[in-house]
Amino acid sequence: MLWGTAGAVVLGFLVSLEITARHYGLPGPVTNQAREVVFAPTSGPLLYAGLALTTVVLTWRQRFVAVGAAIGIDIVFCLVRWAAGAGMAFGNGALWVILGCAVIAVTRRAGQERTLLLKGAGLGLLLVTGHKTGDTWLLITSKTRPMVFDQYVATADHALGNPSWLVGRAVAATGPVGGLVLHVVYGQLPMAAALIALYQLRNVAVERRFPGHHLVRTFLVIGLLGPAVYMVFPVVGPVFAFGADGSHWAAANLWPDTPTPIRPPHRMAFDGITPRNCMPSLHTAWATTLFIHSRKGPRYVRAAGAFWLVATLAATLGFGYHYGADLVAGVVFALTVETAMRALGRGWDRRASRLVAHGATVFVALLLSYRCLPLDMARHPWVFGPLLVLAPASVVLHYVRTTRRWDPELAAELPLETRPADPRPELV
Repeated sequence: MLWGTAGAVVLGFLVSLEITARHYGLPGPVTNQAREVVFAPTSGPLLYAGLALTTVVLTWRQRFVAVGAAIGIDIVFCLVRWAAGAGMAFGNGALWVILGCAVIAVTRRAGQERTLLLKGAGLGLLLVTGHKTGDTWLLITSKTRPMVFDQYVATADHALGNPSWLVGRAVAATGPVGGLVLHVVYGQLPMAAALIALYQLRNVAVERRFPGHHLVRTFLVIGLLGPAVYMVFPVVGPVFAFGADGSHWAAANLWPDTPTPIRPPHRMAFDGITPRNCMPSLHTAWATTLFIHSRKGPRYVRAAGAFWLVATLAATLGFGYHYGADLVAGVVFALTVETAMRALGRGWDRRASRLVAHGATVFVALLLSYRCLPLDMARHPWVFGPLLVLAPASVVLHYVRTTRRWDPELAAELPLETRPADPRPELV
């Protein structure tokens, strides 16, 4: 019943986005995903990442068959495109195999096996559809929010020392190699999440059940909830609002060489194309979640999670896509969502409620301060700068203390009177 309800909600949400996108004369997420069954995909690596997630419910023999079938179908498609003189692309085969698993689950499986295979296929499709949904959300923000709040955030960012300007100059100094590495890291964040999720879900085929909580759940919920904040707090980013990429819409061509002057901010009009997708930084939120879920892996998994977090933060600032204030809000947003999803997997308790309330309060306080107190923050950086650091730090500390008490391995080391009342093991 839970999975059926979740499926109905997701389907209704996708249909709503499809109708909204059609209103603006563009295809929505359902149409874009359906086109990739036959036409050249725009997200080949992501489709194969979705296939990899689907295969966690299969035996090793079935995995080899599935991957081989996907590659074979892609070869056929590529040969046809080559013969027709069309551009090369791959990923159709992965989508066909995912859909084939769903059809086999409905027609050839029953009971727990059907449920498990449908969950696997749904997980793979959700990863790809979530990406398509994000594209549609960005379109909606650009069409429905003509005024942006960049001057408010840029002014508040003086309290943090204008990190986007500092990192932007540092990235420019690294030359094309540094920029290329950061572009790959920034663009392939969903692929990195899929790899971490594969490690977490490696035992699903043996245990015949999914763990109560894993990375993909939080990843998708962040992508679902985050764009709603874009509608409330539309921001385009320094490279557009104060840089050359903003063309004549930019307030000035200052990024990354000259910080914005400290003066009373106001809303500014911007074009109907650039997404208002800065506040909060969802790339920061996703990278933070990826880092958290990599902590229980072996050394190479932990190293990969740390690298992706640091490189993503450097890319978001260094390319001028975000202000430092966006990243602060993104960390708080990620920890709040992660706490809620983890609590749903293990059962709500008082600690979870307190932590979610703490994170939500800090997040709202950050948005209000950026909107209502930016000039004070810029004029008194030695007061507001530490506060902007301590606010997310308090959520991080609260999260660490709470999850340590939830962890059964750590709970066993605590005195009896301080152990959690329900130390059920949580597969992560």
